[in-house]
Parts: sequence; C-alpha cells; structure tokens
Amino acid sequence: MKNFSKSILKWYDANKRGLPWRETKNPYFIWLSEVILQQTRVEQGRAYYLKFVKQFPTVASLARAKEDEVLKLWQGLGYYSRGRNLHAAAQQIVKINPSAKNYFPSSYDELIRLKGVGEYTAAAIASIAFGEAKAVVDGNVFRVLSRVFGIASAIDTASGKKEFQRLAENLLDKNHPGDHNQALMELGALVCKPKNPNCNTCPCSRFCVAHKGANPQDFPVKLKKTKVRTRYFYYFIFKSAGKILLRKRTNAKDIWMGLHDFPLLESDTQFQTDVILKKAMREFSLTKNDFVIKKVSSTHKHVLSHQILFATFFHLQLKKSFKKQMKDVIVVEENKIAEFALPRLIGRYLHGSD
Repeated sequence: MKNFSKSILKWYDANKRGLPWRETKNPYFIWLSEVILQQTRVEQGRAYYLKFVKQFPTVASLARAKEDEVLKLWQGLGYYSRGRNLHAAAQQIVKINPSAKNYFPSSYDELIRLKGVGEYTAAAIASIAFGEAKAVVDGNVFRVLSRVFGIASAIDTASGKKEFQRLAENLLDKNHPGDHNQALMELGALVCKPKNPNCNTCPCSRFCVAHKGANPQDFPVKLKKTKVRTRYFYYFIFKSAGKILLRKRTNAKDIWMGLHDFPLLESDTQFQTDVILKKAMREFSLTKNDFVIKKVSSTHKHVLSHQILFATFFHLQLKKSFKKQMKDVIVVEENKIAEFALPRLIGRYLHGSD
C-alpha cells in the first residue's frame, strides 16, 4: 500500500494522455468531461466535449438552452439520461446562486446534490477541480484494485462496493487527490485493461497479486449476470405532400426519452410483413386505400448495453394529407428531420437507408 500511490503517480506523470479537460481547472469543463465519459470511450467523448464547450461555454449558457438543443448535441452518445440530467443540473446550479457569475459548487457535499451526479462524479470533480481528498471508484478502479490486491469480493454487491471504497480512501494521496484519482483511472484504461492487460508495462506488476498468480482476467469478480432483452421495432415512415410524421419518445422508463423517432409498433417476437401491416392498419386507423407501400427495409440490428433491437422500416406514402394526430406525434417538413434529436439507429438508417 505504501508503494501504490507513488508508483501510479510516477507512471501517470510520464504516460498520461494529453486531453483538453486536463488542461483546465474550470469545474464546469471538468464536470462536462466526467458526464460525457460515463459509458463513453475517450476517443469518442473528446469530440463531444469540444462541441459542448464551444456551444455552451458557461454553465449559465447550458442552463438557458432548450432540452432539445442539448439532446441534439448529445445525439450519438447514447445513455441520453446523462444529457437530460446535465441540462437539469445546470439549471440547478444557476438557481443556487443566480447573481454570481460562473458560480459552481465547490465541494463534494454540494456536488452530490446535483441531478445525475453520483458518488463517483462528485468525487472526481471535487478532487480534480478543488483538491478535495475524495477517492473515486469506477469500473477502472474496481479492476485495478481487485487485481493488485487480489480482492475476490464481488463488485456488484453492497458489501463489495463498500470494501473497495474503503480501500480507495486508504490508498488516496491526500496531497495530490486529483492526480491520484486520474492516475488510477488512466492505469485501468491504458494498461490494466479488461482483456489482455499489459502487465509488462504496469508500474504495479511487481506487487500485483493477480499478476503473480497469472490470472488477472479473473478479476474483478461479479455475481450477477445481466440479462439481455431482445426487442423488435417496426417503424412506419408516413409521408404526405413533402411532410413526414415524427414521434417524441416520452417514457422516462424506456430508452431514448426526449428523442424523436417514427410511429412504432413493438414486439418481443418477430412477425411477418403482412402481419405487421395488418396490425399497423388497426393501430393507425388506415385502410388499404389510404396508402401505398413504397419500401420495406431489411432488418437492422442495433446493440445497446442490455438490449438488442431489430428494426424494420416501412415507408408508406399516404394518398391524402395527415388526418389523425397520434399522441406525441408531430408533422414536419421532410427536409428538416435533421434538426431534431434522433437515436443513432434512426440517424444511421436515414443516412444509409437500404
């Protein structure tokens, strides 16, 4: 334990990546980076970070934006609740101290109260931006600590999480908490990777329990296996006189809330085209004389963290103008679809539809 922090800090100083959020102590920018990098690779997250900093250079400018603007900029990052929470937290911050220019909460206890900010994010911002001695524990940290110290406690149990949090706090360099936390996460990202870790270049290999036992990939331990759900989406692209129907997703318990897609029929099982068309006619109050089928796409597979989607797109040209408004559906000019925040599945299909 005595050698651990010194080893990773020395390694970090020599090997850390040059990233834009490491060139600032602006807590707003650091917060942006932490939210964007949750569930997102650095290579992809960097471009989004730069876009957000350019469009919303202050927390006040982000707070003033419409949610649709934020989600449009977030489009393609996935886990859209992060974008919604980011926007809501910005509004929280402005309300806390509306008269102070560039105000930002400066302690862990204040940060943890913000929408969407959990223990990890609050500790990261507090330590990196303000030098507060708070240890971070994320996937990288679980992996590094479990391997170096040979911890077999499951990381997906309450007792296991507490054990790792205590260890991380005991290891933390109180004089350099921000660099220590970043070094630990960087080590997990670049060297102590989930598969094929680069043990020969690891600063901890000489005292790593898993390396000595030649079984680093046995760590960390998890008890629960995540169930993967399969869903079949049948999208209906209704067109009439240069206009198209878009639907805003409003279910807070489902994927893509706040984004726009097309009128949809969903099933847990796959159906033949003729069966789906009959269901659609009932659902959307159509007869055979109301539309012409212009195209039916092939099935597009879209993989999310715990779901696999199979989407088919039905292009229907209506013979008359739109006569019935469905819930959460809007009529837009066909050439203005790109102005709306769309799930990546929809965007990819529209840009390369078959």
